[in-house]
Amino acid sequence: MTLRIVVCVKYVPDASGERGFSGDLTVDRVGVDGLLSELDEYAVEQALRVAEASGDAEVTVVTVGPEDARDAVRKALSMGADRGVHVEDGGVGGSDVMGTSLVLAAAVGKAGFDLVVCGMASTDGVAGVVPALLA
Repeated sequence: MTLRIVVCVKYVPDASGERGFSGDLTVDRVGVDGLLSELDEYAVEQALRVAEASGDAEVTVVTVGPEDARDAVRKALSMGADRGVHVEDGGVGGSDVMGTSLVLAAAVGKAGFDLVVCGMASTDGVAGVVPALLA
């Protein structure tokens, strides 16, 4: 039986670039270079190690975000993930951790899983509570 591993990843503004807030007090992501959160890269790497050790596993990455968030999925796929899921819905933009967790939970449930792996926090918010809320 194939082990289904899901990794939650986030596309974040590049920390080396200019960062600020939009008029609605959300992180300004327009015209800012972004990337897969470094802490989520570690989660992808660990999921790939578990998959390799199991001998029969599939790694799916899941992200929620605007169109540019596809780059986080692409990066994870280039690292070796098998599938990617991108939830893109303008109504989710600016959500708090509760809203994000609910959307992620629905996407993870639809993807199907035996194991869910998350980074310890995102490098843009560093709240670190989404994994606990997702659980």
